[in-house]
Amino acid sequence: MNTEDLLVEILLEELPALPFLKEFPNIAQKWEKVLEKYDLSSKTQVFYTPRRITIFCPSFSVMTPQREEEFFGPPIGIAYVDGDIKKGLSKAGESFCKKCQVSIQDLKTTHKDGKEVLYFSKQIQGIQVASLLPEIITDFLESLNFGKSMRWGRIKKSFIRPIRNICILFGNQDIKMEAYGFNAKKATKIHSDKSFQWQEVSSIPNYFDTLQKGCVILSQEDRRAKILQDLKNLQKDQNIEVEIDKELLEEIVAITEYPRALYGQFDENFLTLPPEVIITSMKENQRYFAIKKDGKLHNGFIVVSNSTASDVTKIILGNQKVLRARLSDAMFFYQNDLLRGLLPDGLEKVVFVEGLGTLKDKAEREKKIALYLVEKYQEFLPTPLEEAKNLMARTLDISKADLLSEMVYEFPELQGLMGYYYAKAQDENQNICLAIKEQYLPIGENSMLPSEMFSSIVAISSKLDSIFSLFSIGKIPTGSKDPFALRRAATGVLKIVLEYKIPFDLHKDIKNLFDCVGYQPLDISLIEDFFIERFEGIMALNPSIYRSVLSSGEREVCAIILKASALNRFFENANKEAFISTFKRVANITKEMKNAQKINQSLLKQPEELHLYEAYEAIEKRSFGSIDEKIQALFSLKKPLDAFFQNVLVNDSDDSIKENRKNLIFSIYQKFLQVGDVKEIAF
Repeated sequence: MNTEDLLVEILLEELPALPFLKEFPNIAQKWEKVLEKYDLSSKTQVFYTPRRITIFCPSFSVMTPQREEEFFGPPIGIAYVDGDIKKGLSKAGESFCKKCQVSIQDLKTTHKDGKEVLYFSKQIQGIQVASLLPEIITDFLESLNFGKSMRWGRIKKSFIRPIRNICILFGNQDIKMEAYGFNAKKATKIHSDKSFQWQEVSSIPNYFDTLQKGCVILSQEDRRAKILQDLKNLQKDQNIEVEIDKELLEEIVAITEYPRALYGQFDENFLTLPPEVIITSMKENQRYFAIKKDGKLHNGFIVVSNSTASDVTKIILGNQKVLRARLSDAMFFYQNDLLRGLLPDGLEKVVFVEGLGTLKDKAEREKKIALYLVEKYQEFLPTPLEEAKNLMARTLDISKADLLSEMVYEFPELQGLMGYYYAKAQDENQNICLAIKEQYLPIGENSMLPSEMFSSIVAISSKLDSIFSLFSIGKIPTGSKDPFALRRAATGVLKIVLEYKIPFDLHKDIKNLFDCVGYQPLDISLIEDFFIERFEGIMALNPSIYRSVLSSGEREVCAIILKASALNRFFENANKEAFISTFKRVANITKEMKNAQKINQSLLKQPEELHLYEAYEAIEKRSFGSIDEKIQALFSLKKPLDAFFQNVLVNDSDDSIKENRKNLIFSIYQKFLQVGDVKEIAF
C-alpha cells in the first residue's frame, strides 16, 4: 500500500488555554474516529501552541482501501412472480435490480436469516485520499467541542477562535480547500517576535524546520521539559525552591510558544499577607510560580515569558511592577477585612438558592445538623459534651462570615481559608478556626480530609444540608448535570465517615436529621439511594457485592464497606460460580419464608441433614475475631449443603419433616444475611 506522511496545521487566533486543555485529550481520538468513517486509519500525533493545532500522521494511505459492497434483496418467494423463477422478477425483484444498477443475469442467491434471498456484490475501488482530505478536515473540526465557540466575518460556521489558515502537507500533492472564509495555503506563522509575515512551507520537514528557526517549539512535551529545566536551573542559581503547580504548568505550556523562566522579586512587607493570598494572587492573576526558601514563602516569583528578547531586564521589571500593584490590592482587602472582623452580619442579605433562603438560613440548618452529630458522636470528641456543643454553635455562627469579606470576593477559592485567618486574628478557639478552614474538605478526588473530628462534623453538616435542602426542592442531579456538585458532596461525606469510622446510618440518621432540621417533605429513600450510588466511586468492587450487603438491610456506611470488602476478598480466592450456585439454592428454597422456627433436632433423620445441622450450630455458637473469619466459616457450609441437596429431599411427604428441613435451610440463609444476601451476587 502506498503511503505518504500527512500533516495538517489549523492556524488560529490565540487559543484560550483552559477550555482547550479540557478538549485536548480527545483530539487524537476524534481525528481517528473521523478517519474510520472513510475506511482509513493511522497513528496520530497532535501538537499545539497558543496559535495552532497540528495533526501529524506518518505513513498515511494515499488511497482508501478497495472493498466489497454487498446487497441483500427480498426472499425468492417475493422476488419472483408467484415465487416462480420462470415467470420472471416481481416488482420487488425489479426494484432490487434497479437499486443495484444490474440486470437479472448478474443476480445471485444466498441465505440470510434462514431464508434464500437475492444477492449482489461488487468491488468498490479505492479513492484518492487527497480528494477526501478537505471533507475529512471539516468533519474533524466540527467534531471538536470546547464548550464555547464564536463566529467571525460573514461565515456561518463557528469555532473556539477564528481560523486563519489550514496548511495541508501530503507528499507533493497540492490540495485545494476552501473553508471558513479563506483558501487553504501551504504556509504557517512563526513567533511574532521574529515576523508577522506568512512563511511558505513546501514539505513536512520544511514545516518543522521553519517553526524551529522561527522560535516556535511545536511539541508541548518539549515546551514543558524546557520550562521544568529552566526552573531547575533557577532553583540552583538562586538557592530557592519553586512550588510547581501542575495545573499552572499545563496552562503556561498552552499559552507559550517559546517559554523562558525568569526570576523576579517583590517587597518583603507583602509577606505579612497569608501565604495562600500571595500564591493565589500570583497564580490566578499573573500565572507566576511561587517560591520558597528554607521552607517558607520567599519574596520572589518565577514568570515564564513568551519573548525571544536577549535582554530580559525590562520583562522582569515590568512583571515586578504589575505584581506590586496586585499585592497592594490584596493587602488593602486584607486590612479592611481585619478591621471589620469575622461577623455574620449581612449573611441574611445573601441568597443561598432560590427557595432555600439566605446564607444565614443555611448556617442555621447546618448548626442543627452539627449539634445532632455532636450529641451522637460525643465519644469521638476530646471535649465534654456541653463545651463541644457551645464550640460547635459558635463555629456555625461565623463559619460563612468570610463569604462577605473583600478578599473572598476577589478570590472565591480562598473561602474557609480566609475565615481561618480572620478567626485567629480575633482569638477564636483553635478548634473553631480549624473547622472554618476545613469545612469544605474534601474538595476533589484526591483532596485531603478534615484533620480532626470536630472539623469533620462541620464539613459533614455543610454537605448534608446542601444535599437535603436541594433534594427537598427538587434540584436532584440527573445524568451528567450536577450544577451544585451534590455527588461530590455525598462522596465527601462518605470519605470522612470512613476515615473516622463514624457509625453513620444512611437510613436512621438521614431520617432523624431530616426531621430534626425540618426540611420540606421528601421520600428519604431518594437521598439514601443517592448515597448508595456513590459507594462504587469510593471503592471499585463488583456492584452485585454492594447489592448483596445492602439487600441484607445493612445501612451503616462503615459496615457496608467492611462487609463488601470482605466478601470481595473471599471471592478473589474462591471458585465463585460453585459457591454462588450452592448458596443461591439456599436462598431460592426459602424465598417464601419470613421467619424461621426452632429446629427440631429429633426430626433430623438422615446423616447429611444431621451433619449440616451440627456444622450450622458450631457456627451459631462461635465468636469471630473478624468479618473475614465469619465469612470463611459461613462458606465452609458449602460441603455439607451440597451433600444435603444431593441426598436429602427437602419436600418430604411428612409435613413436619419438610418444615423442619426448610427451617434449617432458612436459618443458614438468615445467618448469611448478617453479612450479605448471596442471591444478589453475580460474576
